[in-house]
Amino acid sequence: MINKENFKKLKKEIEQYTEKREDLIKKSRDVISLSKQIIYNVHKGDFKQAEKCIKDITKIIADLKKIVEKEPSLETGSYKVAIQEYVEAVCYYEFLKNKKLVTDEDLNANAEHYLSGVCDLTGELVRYAYNIGIKGDVKQAEEIRQFIEELYNELMLFAFRSGELRKKFDQIKYNLKNINQLVFDLKVKK
Repeated sequence: MINKENFKKLKKEIEQYTEKREDLIKKSRDVISLSKQIIYNVHKGDFKQAEKCIKDITKIIADLKKIVEKEPSLETGSYKVAIQEYVEAVCYYEFLKNKKLVTDEDLNANAEHYLSGVCDLTGELVRYAYNIGIKGDVKQAEEIRQFIEELYNELMLFAFRSGELRKKFDQIKYNLKNINQLVFDLKVKK
Protein backbone atom coordinates (compact mmCIF):
# COMPACT_ATOMS: atom_id res chain seq x y z
CA MET A 1 0.00 0.00 0.00
CA ILE A 2 2.67 2.53 0.99
CA ASN A 3 5.73 3.01 -1.17
CA LYS A 4 8.40 2.78 1.53
CA GLU A 5 11.21 3.67 -0.86
CA ASN A 6 9.45 6.93 -1.64
CA PHE A 7 9.14 7.72 2.08
CA LYS A 8 12.86 6.98 2.57
CA LYS A 9 13.64 9.41 -0.23
CA LEU A 10 11.32 12.05 1.29
CA LYS A 11 12.88 11.57 4.73
CA LYS A 12 16.34 12.08 3.26
CA GLU A 13 15.18 15.25 1.44
CA ILE A 14 13.73 16.67 4.66
CA GLU A 15 16.88 15.82 6.61
CA GLN A 16 19.08 17.50 3.98
CA TYR A 17 16.84 20.57 3.94
CA THR A 18 16.91 20.76 7.75
CA GLU A 19 20.69 20.46 7.75
CA LYS A 20 21.04 23.29 5.21
CA ARG A 21 18.55 25.41 7.17
CA GLU A 22 20.39 24.90 10.47
CA ASP A 23 23.71 25.74 8.81
CA LEU A 24 22.18 28.87 7.28
CA ILE A 25 20.71 29.98 10.63
CA LYS A 26 24.06 29.53 12.40
CA LYS A 27 25.98 31.39 9.69
CA SER A 28 23.33 34.13 9.64
CA ARG A 29 23.79 34.61 13.39
CA ASP A 30 27.54 34.89 12.82
CA VAL A 31 26.96 37.55 10.14
CA ILE A 32 24.64 39.52 12.44
CA SER A 33 27.18 39.34 15.27
CA LEU A 34 30.05 40.46 13.03
CA SER A 35 27.89 43.26 11.60
CA LYS A 36 27.32 44.58 15.11
CA GLN A 37 31.06 44.34 15.78
CA ILE A 38 31.84 46.32 12.62
CA ILE A 39 29.46 49.09 13.67
CA TYR A 40 30.76 49.07 17.26
CA ASN A 41 34.38 49.26 16.08
CA VAL A 42 33.64 52.09 13.67
CA HIS A 43 31.84 53.99 16.45
CA LYS A 44 35.04 53.61 18.51
CA GLY A 45 37.18 54.70 15.56
CA ASP A 46 38.87 51.28 15.35
CA PHE A 47 38.79 50.86 11.57
CA LYS A 48 41.49 48.15 11.59
CA GLN A 49 39.36 45.85 13.73
CA ALA A 50 36.32 46.70 11.59
CA GLU A 51 38.31 45.71 8.47
CA LYS A 52 39.19 42.38 10.06
CA CYS A 53 35.51 41.76 10.77
CA ILE A 54 34.63 42.69 7.18
CA LYS A 55 37.12 40.10 5.87
CA ASP A 56 35.60 37.46 8.16
CA ILE A 57 32.03 38.37 7.28
CA THR A 58 32.73 38.31 3.53
CA LYS A 59 33.71 34.62 3.73
CA ILE A 60 30.56 33.73 5.65
CA ILE A 61 28.38 35.68 3.20
CA ALA A 62 29.87 33.64 0.33
CA ASP A 63 28.94 30.43 2.19
CA LEU A 64 25.41 31.71 2.82
CA LYS A 65 24.94 32.55 -0.85
CA LYS A 66 25.96 29.00 -1.82
CA ILE A 67 23.36 27.57 0.55
CA VAL A 68 20.62 29.83 -0.85
CA GLU A 69 21.60 29.01 -4.44
CA LYS A 70 21.04 25.33 -3.69
CA GLU A 71 17.90 25.97 -1.62
CA PRO A 72 16.18 29.23 -2.75
CA SER A 73 13.34 28.78 -0.25
CA LEU A 74 15.84 29.73 2.49
CA GLU A 75 16.30 33.26 1.12
CA THR A 76 13.81 34.70 3.63
CA GLY A 77 14.05 34.80 7.41
CA SER A 78 17.52 34.59 8.93
CA TYR A 79 19.28 35.02 5.61
CA LYS A 80 17.38 38.19 4.75
CA VAL A 81 18.11 39.77 8.14
CA ALA A 82 21.79 38.78 7.93
CA ILE A 83 22.23 40.36 4.50
CA GLN A 84 20.47 43.57 5.61
CA GLU A 85 22.72 43.82 8.67
CA TYR A 86 25.78 43.14 6.52
CA VAL A 87 24.79 45.89 4.08
CA GLU A 88 24.20 48.34 6.92
CA ALA A 89 27.54 47.58 8.58
CA VAL A 90 29.70 47.70 5.46
CA CYS A 91 27.96 50.85 4.20
CA TYR A 92 28.51 52.47 7.61
CA TYR A 93 32.20 51.58 7.54
CA GLU A 94 32.69 52.77 3.95
CA PHE A 95 30.77 56.00 4.46
CA LEU A 96 32.70 57.05 7.54
CA LYS A 97 36.07 55.90 6.21
CA ASN A 98 35.82 56.87 2.53
CA LYS A 99 32.76 59.17 2.34
CA LYS A 100 31.02 56.93 -0.19
CA LEU A 101 28.03 54.64 -0.28
CA VAL A 102 28.89 51.21 -1.62
CA THR A 103 26.46 49.82 -4.18
CA ASP A 104 24.28 46.75 -4.18
CA GLU A 105 26.62 45.34 -6.84
CA ASP A 106 29.67 45.93 -4.62
CA LEU A 107 27.96 43.90 -1.90
CA ASN A 108 26.29 41.39 -4.23
CA ALA A 109 22.95 42.06 -2.54
CA ASN A 110 19.52 42.10 -4.15
CA ALA A 111 17.61 45.39 -4.31
CA GLU A 112 15.30 44.76 -1.35
CA HIS A 113 18.04 43.57 1.01
CA TYR A 114 20.35 46.40 -0.03
CA LEU A 115 17.75 49.14 0.31
CA SER A 116 16.64 47.81 3.71
CA GLY A 117 20.22 47.89 4.95
CA VAL A 118 20.78 51.38 3.56
CA CYS A 119 17.61 52.65 5.25
CA ASP A 120 18.85 51.22 8.56
CA LEU A 121 22.23 52.87 7.96
CA THR A 122 20.68 56.31 8.50
CA GLY A 123 19.88 55.47 12.12
CA GLU A 124 23.51 54.56 12.83
CA LEU A 125 24.69 57.71 11.10
CA VAL A 126 22.40 59.88 13.23
CA ARG A 127 23.73 58.15 16.35
CA TYR A 128 27.28 58.83 15.17
CA ALA A 129 26.39 62.46 14.41
CA TYR A 130 25.15 62.92 17.98
CA ASN A 131 28.42 61.48 19.29
CA ILE A 132 30.56 63.81 17.19
CA GLY A 133 28.18 66.70 17.83
CA ILE A 134 28.91 66.39 21.54
CA LYS A 135 32.58 66.88 20.63
CA GLY A 136 31.67 69.95 18.56
CA ASP A 137 32.25 68.52 15.07
CA VAL A 138 29.55 70.48 13.26
CA LYS A 139 31.19 70.01 9.85
CA GLN A 140 30.98 66.21 9.85
CA ALA A 141 27.48 66.26 11.35
CA GLU A 142 26.44 68.54 8.47
CA GLU A 143 28.03 66.14 5.93
CA ILE A 144 26.01 63.29 7.41
CA ARG A 145 22.87 65.42 7.33
CA GLN A 146 23.44 66.22 3.66
CA PHE A 147 24.01 62.54 2.86
CA ILE A 148 20.81 61.45 4.62
CA GLU A 149 18.85 64.18 2.87
CA GLU A 150 20.27 63.16 -0.53
CA LEU A 151 19.49 59.50 0.17
CA TYR A 152 15.96 60.38 1.24
CA ASN A 153 15.43 62.40 -1.94
CA GLU A 154 16.64 59.48 -4.08
CA LEU A 155 14.44 56.97 -2.28
CA MET A 156 11.39 59.23 -2.62
CA LEU A 157 11.49 58.38 -6.33
CA PHE A 158 10.67 54.75 -5.49
CA ALA A 159 7.08 53.55 -5.22
CA PHE A 160 7.37 51.67 -1.94
CA ARG A 161 4.11 49.98 -1.10
CA SER A 162 3.29 48.79 2.37
CA GLY A 163 5.57 46.33 4.07
CA GLU A 164 8.92 46.21 5.76
CA LEU A 165 10.79 48.28 3.19
CA ARG A 166 8.17 51.03 3.36
CA LYS A 167 8.51 51.16 7.16
CA LYS A 168 12.28 51.37 6.88
CA PHE A 169 11.98 54.16 4.31
CA ASP A 170 9.59 56.05 6.60
CA GLN A 171 12.19 55.77 9.36
CA ILE A 172 14.58 57.85 7.24
CA LYS A 173 12.14 60.78 7.54
CA TYR A 174 12.43 60.64 11.32
CA ASN A 175 16.21 60.25 11.16
CA LEU A 176 16.42 63.23 8.82
CA LYS A 177 14.25 65.29 11.15
CA ASN A 178 16.48 64.35 14.10
CA ILE A 179 19.72 65.20 12.35
CA ASN A 180 18.29 68.46 11.01
CA GLN A 181 17.49 69.43 14.59
CA LEU A 182 20.92 68.33 15.80
CA VAL A 183 22.78 70.34 13.15
CA PHE A 184 20.57 73.37 13.79
CA ASP A 185 21.25 73.15 17.53
CA LEU A 186 24.98 72.75 16.95
CA LYS A 187 25.11 75.76 14.63
CA VAL A 188 23.11 77.91 17.05
CA LYS A 189 25.38 76.85 19.90
CA LYS A 190 28.49 77.74 17.91
